[in-house]
Amino acid sequence: MRALRFHAAKDLRLDAIDAPPDRPPPGQVRIRNRFAGICGTDLHEYAYGPIFVPTEPHPFTGAHGPQVLGHEYGGVVEAVGAGVTHVKPGDRVSVQPLIMPRSGNYYSDRGLFHLSSDLALAGLSWAWGGMAEASILNDYNVHPIPDAMSDEEAALVEPAAVAVYTCDRGGVQSGDSVLVAGAGPIGLLTLLAARAAGATQLFVSDPNPSRVAFAVDLLPGVTGIDPRRENVGEVVRAATEGRVGCDVAIECVGNEHALQACADAVRKQGVVVQTGLHPKPNPLDWFQVTVKDIEIRGAWAYPTQLWPRVIRLIASGQLPARKIVTRTIGLDEAIGGFDALLDPAGSQLKILIDLAR
Repeated sequence: MRALRFHAAKDLRLDAIDAPPDRPPPGQVRIRNRFAGICGTDLHEYAYGPIFVPTEPHPFTGAHGPQVLGHEYGGVVEAVGAGVTHVKPGDRVSVQPLIMPRSGNYYSDRGLFHLSSDLALAGLSWAWGGMAEASILNDYNVHPIPDAMSDEEAALVEPAAVAVYTCDRGGVQSGDSVLVAGAGPIGLLTLLAARAAGATQLFVSDPNPSRVAFAVDLLPGVTGIDPRRENVGEVVRAATEGRVGCDVAIECVGNEHALQACADAVRKQGVVVQTGLHPKPNPLDWFQVTVKDIEIRGAWAYPTQLWPRVIRLIASGQLPARKIVTRTIGLDEAIGGFDALLDPAGSQLKILIDLAR
């Protein structure tokens, strides 16, 4: 079958590889992949990797490069191994890509599977991934989707789960004011998740004016901010009750200036959530953190138990994730899709790969 594999930085190849076995092992599921999203993590692997792709066999899964990419995806069940009862052939599913020991370490024993030190991901440190015609997954990695959800939306559950968990970590609730720094796919989904959680006043900052315009069009009423020309904190304070700042500020970039802007814009005793991955240590005015009595919380991935909730949010229309997709391509166009998303002057935000093309 065809598979897009990471070999090294700037070295993606559309390879012909052996298809997964027709009969999956006990406790596992074979799916025919339908749509896969190109994630920012995939882009970082392509541009600077290997980062998450192991150069030596992964301690839990044994996987190593060349790696089939794609951890944002869904498909159709083709076969199930012994003991699998929650899905059957023909079911449409969304893939929860986190793979880890189900017991035997501190975090897994407490249901905090996403914090396991042996964590692996389909599409990054597992033999299979979404940017191929088929894959094998563990039973806990596949979740059936309702008729109201499209195959494209099934591939968007993963990034939407990041956004929903980010809002959970921030404690976003009805009536809140929320700043999102970064109008990339995760930032846009975070705006949608904040609105679904009941936030009534939304701000978004990004130096790319086309992305800010996209965000404002996506959610009318959002205040767009260009951090190159405006002081983010001043804009937020001027628009919030008592001119105190927003209740929650969420950093979705991994940029030191964006984090500093979030800490400045949030009100006293507000919450800053760090979602973007910073490539290096970054300075922060810790005097202001103390004086403002604010909380800074990380948000790593998502609890795996979140999947049914995110599926319901998307299927109900409360979190219209499909609206962030700007292009759909075939697998033979995938490398060009990576390049388009890495182009700082480009117009693409979220690209899905249609594995049926």
